[in-house]
Amino acid sequence: MESRQSESIAVLGAGAWGTALAVLLARNGAHIRLWGHEPIHMEKLIQDRSNQQYLPDIVFPDTLQPYKDITQALNNISDILIVVPSAGFRETLQLIAKAANQPVRLAWASKGMEHGSGKLLHEIVGEVMGPDTPATAISGPTFAHEVAQELPTAISAAGNNADFTRDIVKALHNEYFRVYTSHDIIGLEVGGAIKNVLAIAAGIADGLGFGANTRAALVTRGLAEMMRLGVALGGHRETFMGLAGLGDLVLTCTDNLSRNRRLGLALARGKSVKEALDDIDQVVEGIESARETIMLAKRHNIDMPIAEQIYQVLHKGKAPRDAVRALLSRHQRDETFGLSL
Repeated sequence: MESRQSESIAVLGAGAWGTALAVLLARNGAHIRLWGHEPIHMEKLIQDRSNQQYLPDIVFPDTLQPYKDITQALNNISDILIVVPSAGFRETLQLIAKAANQPVRLAWASKGMEHGSGKLLHEIVGEVMGPDTPATAISGPTFAHEVAQELPTAISAAGNNADFTRDIVKALHNEYFRVYTSHDIIGLEVGGAIKNVLAIAAGIADGLGFGANTRAALVTRGLAEMMRLGVALGGHRETFMGLAGLGDLVLTCTDNLSRNRRLGLALARGKSVKEALDDIDQVVEGIESARETIMLAKRHNIDMPIAEQIYQVLHKGKAPRDAVRALLSRHQRDETFGLSL
């Protein structure tokens, strides 16, 4: 990236979050190419100069151009920001590898783990694009609508290349969107994935009417679970006390803009996972992240009782109220159990 006024960045993923980040970057002076995998949706964005499905009140800046064809979107582009669900992350990288006509630097605002393998997203980047590809993850407590409305927001960025991380931070940072740097890409990604699982738990508890005391306990003990697994995977303890850990966890557990929390609320009301997903009509990352989290926890012999019960509810048909009973009937133990890992 040369200067703030001449940057060209491709944003891949035209949902609410991808669109909000594309608008943010364009407002900051970059020339943005926004691509999504559904041609009909992208045609509407081209015609409307807005994303009426996800951010209906936000008009695209003149420097933001939607594209239906990924080859055109990536033509002579070196800097790419990926904002797709984790289930489509590897496929998107494979599309980039085929379509890009020059070396690229990759950032992503996707959160989650690869379905089936439990791999973190930076690991997939290394496999598909090569370990020397400049790569930066961004994560933190963010709702797309608030960013698009220019409400104050803070996130973190961590990567394997200091120059690229500095450039992506410069491109995103402004008076209402503050970006902190981190050296812990593992902790950043683990926090972004597991907070979705815990937000489903918070939604279930609130939906069952258990109140603020229960929610606070879930957030606190959920953070302990996140930290135990994250440190075992190589993350840094302090990362989980920051924006990508505690910050994102509090946001998704306490506000109904969170799809994962809304899923938990619906399950508490007696809806099935499918019925809840039909109502939400967007990807809910915590469903698959629960499976991958428990797989990793067992592999590393990490105790994660809240995540385990959410996995049982989502994938084994356990009743939400029975899951809460199982948590409450656990043996008493010291609060700092496992935190010395």
